[in-house]
Amino acid sequence: MKPNSIPSSPKENSYQAELFQNWHKNGQCPEGTVPIRRTQADEYTRGVKWIPRRTQLNHSFYDISNHEHAIVSFRLGEIYGAHASLNVWNPFVDDGEFSLAQIWVLAGPDEELNTIEAGWKSDGYQSTGCFNLECPGFVQVNKNFSLDSPIEPVSRYSAQQFDIGITIYKENGKWWFQVQDQVLGYWPGTIFNYLVSSASSIEWGGEVYNAELGDHHTRTQMGSGHFGNEGYGKASYFRNIGYMDNSGKFKDVEAQSLKKYATKPSCYNVEVANNTNGGYGTHFYFGGPGYSTQCAN
Repeated sequence: MKPNSIPSSPKENSYQAELFQNWHKNGQCPEGTVPIRRTQADEYTRGVKWIPRRTQLNHSFYDISNHEHAIVSFRLGEIYGAHASLNVWNPFVDDGEFSLAQIWVLAGPDEELNTIEAGWKSDGYQSTGCFNLECPGFVQVNKNFSLDSPIEPVSRYSAQQFDIGITIYKENGKWWFQVQDQVLGYWPGTIFNYLVSSASSIEWGGEVYNAELGDHHTRTQMGSGHFGNEGYGKASYFRNIGYMDNSGKFKDVEAQSLKKYATKPSCYNVEVANNTNGGYGTHFYFGGPGYSTQCAN
């Protein structure tokens, strides 16, 4: 099953990474099936035990206890899709914590907020939300891509950079999810209270869970582990940031329309680039090292 029409995403360039999944070395799934990774016996004992709840669409929206963000946001009355190509890294993560880079598509009042999230990691914030295919909701239709398999290759500091294009868009009551040129599946509109119609805002950026181990700020890195002001090849980025309007076409988000926010800029920050040349469109850099001389608490 596929959507009736696949929208043309914003222009990409030659730095776009090719999807590669290690499990393909051992074969692929037959038609009519989808890959599901086998859960290891101790996986849940090692995982992060948290189900946070987001409550407000203002600064306190990001001030969830022990969660830190470096993001940009865009608001509009009706939004029907979101796009960006996001830099892929392998940041250091302390035990029991996480670091992610993703797109958030949001709608609804503070107390009943609906979100669709896709990137390196995602979660649904209450008992109704899950990672990947851990509970009903997302319907996978692609046999070639396992949602929770590693993405390779990854970017390296002052070396070649790799990114993946992520597109989320609404069609015929479904929110479709596309990575590069592959449609992976959809979220049925019927599972939502407010995203059943359209979204009202989009966010792009990073998030870290800070357990404050050792009574100081976490050492968990965000993005590349370097601050956004270091720029290309050193900081992690989102590029070709776009949204879908009610005409069903993607449009570039202008840099001046983005609102940036960092929970603790001394630990993780975000810098919106003014230059839209070179095929990167509207883009920004974000991230940071976590615990350091300037990020002690």
